[in-house]
Amino acid sequence: MNIRKLTSLFTVFLLSLVIAVSCTPNPQSSKPLNSTTPVSTVPIQLGFSAWPGWFPWQVSQEQKLFEKNKVNVDLKWFDGYLDSINALRAGQLNANTQTLNDTISSVAAGSDQVIVLINDNSTGNDKIIVREGINSIADLKGKKVAAEEGTVDHFLLLLGLKKAGLTQADIQFQPLETGAAAAAFVAGQVDAVGVFAPFTTKALSRSNSKELFSSKDFPGAIPDHLVVSRKLINERPQDVQALVNTWFATLDFIKTNRDKAYEIMAKRAGVSVSEYKTYDAGTKIFSIQENLQAFSPGQNMTSLSYAGGEISKFLVEAGLSKQAPNLKQIFDDRFVKAYAAQHKS
Repeated sequence: MNIRKLTSLFTVFLLSLVIAVSCTPNPQSSKPLNSTTPVSTVPIQLGFSAWPGWFPWQVSQEQKLFEKNKVNVDLKWFDGYLDSINALRAGQLNANTQTLNDTISSVAAGSDQVIVLINDNSTGNDKIIVREGINSIADLKGKKVAAEEGTVDHFLLLLGLKKAGLTQADIQFQPLETGAAAAAFVAGQVDAVGVFAPFTTKALSRSNSKELFSSKDFPGAIPDHLVVSRKLINERPQDVQALVNTWFATLDFIKTNRDKAYEIMAKRAGVSVSEYKTYDAGTKIFSIQENLQAFSPGQNMTSLSYAGGEISKFLVEAGLSKQAPNLKQIFDDRFVKAYAAQHKS
């Protein structure tokens, strides 16, 4: 027997051994998830997308703040905000970053979602940007206006039109994904566009373009949240608490490490650090005290319950939602209250 044949036989033996081992059941890997398997070992699928109030989650991940707060998170980035909303609706996510109006629309359509944290309020980073020659909302009549249908900037556009006594029927509405809408505006294919930061930077790169109005003109109309499935709350309340704790730990990190944090968030946004800093004034990040206040009953848009009622009515009137959902089921403040109780000092 020559050496080549001996080698071949040895190779066959090794291959057979590998196949035998690989086909042998592994009691550890094939063990089903049951009461003896810690649920917390299963990662929470948390979605986020391009918005200044949500970029801090990137800091949470890179600085390992999820781990420090003992929660296993698979942070998922979405280029399209609407895609993240659809993923939560479809059960592909356990949690997502969403606006109040989009959450209300999802719940009205049958999705069981709960707001557990207020990330921020938009105070100017959602904008309606127009070409040269358009100087008032009334000037939008008959013009081509692009926005991502059913999302926050579509909502902002409708608010502005209503304020001027117009409706969507008075414009040529172009439903485009936010990034595509900004690109279409820069290319001169539409006369105006509704976009949020950082897409506002791209839209304003069109020569002689300008902001017509923004979320600053409608205080409290666009709050942004951490939204989770009710199933996650019921099965893993300790992990929902850990998510909330991580958020506030992230805000603390940003306060004491601003340069590092800005670098991380600007990179995720795809803009320079100096450009990212221009978004600060347009987004009001909520402290724990502001969260507690917003979850409390009130008679203006600073109260979530009041804002939810007003937005719900508007969505139905505008035809963006077929029916108003039960708003009592949408808000759960126990997690921010628990965090506040643990950090009274």
